[in-house]
Amino acid sequence: MELAPYLILGSIEGLVTAAVLALMAVGLSLVFGVMRVVNVAHGEFFMLGAVLAWFVADMIGGHPAISFVAALFIAPVLVGSLAVVADTMILKRIKYDPERTIVATIGLLYIIQQVTLMTYGSNARPVEPPFNQRISIPWFEWTESGLSMYWPWGLGTTTYKLAVIGFAVILLLAIWVLMTRTRIGLIMRATQLDRDVAQAYGINVDRVYALVFGLGAGLAALAAVLIVPIQQAHYLMGHDPLLLSFIVVIIGGLGSLAGTVVAAVLIGLSDGLISVFFTPTLAKIIATLIVTFVLIFRPSGLLGKHNP
Repeated sequence: MELAPYLILGSIEGLVTAAVLALMAVGLSLVFGVMRVVNVAHGEFFMLGAVLAWFVADMIGGHPAISFVAALFIAPVLVGSLAVVADTMILKRIKYDPERTIVATIGLLYIIQQVTLMTYGSNARPVEPPFNQRISIPWFEWTESGLSMYWPWGLGTTTYKLAVIGFAVILLLAIWVLMTRTRIGLIMRATQLDRDVAQAYGINVDRVYALVFGLGAGLAALAAVLIVPIQQAHYLMGHDPLLLSFIVVIIGGLGSLAGTVVAAVLIGLSDGLISVFFTPTLAKIIATLIVTFVLIFRPSGLLGKHNP
């Protein structure tokens, strides 16, 4: 077996995983960083985004590009709006107490999951991608006659997967601009640093918390819409992404968006490469071992702030 094309294939699959995982984990990290809330229902917001994407695409019909773009806008907005309602009706009433919010979001997890099961059913359903042309993966090799290029039959990827990577990069850059170059981002960072001082300066902290919780859920739903043409929508699909998101946030550093992206790329690439050469189960075991070593040698994470 030639190694080079399989390394390229594993890297592309890993980058697709990293792109989706980064969007979801950034939403989780944002909620924890600003609100100090561990959102256990984050995976169900991801699942709900995929299910709503199927509903929207099925309802609109027509050309796959039209229905997919509609789902790409509608599903995250609906999920983000639901999260804002959940924040106002549940988390705000328990005053964002860390222990009680964990219990509350666990309850929210089961509510969303069971309501989805009753309305959507237990079957996995696909969403057709807007485009999906096949691209062969070439590799180069030096021979006696010079540099030769080979095109292995059946080994390649699709234009949609490459588009997912590019779109995720654009979204992550947009989030960075939002947090560092806009007034809204400044207000979020001020609330993150000191809630009481921010409130004393006239910042409506409750509104900021609702916005952040909705934004985090919307990012999870957006990640699900991007991946659902590849993995299909299912009412139990939120479990593994939630676990991987927690792993990424812990490795990157709680509340560190840059660390979250770096950790997502690390976990995504390792998952893709190990899955190609070995098994996906081994990839999950190695991810867990990475978390263990990070917690032992750098408890604050790769780019997290160390609290002495």
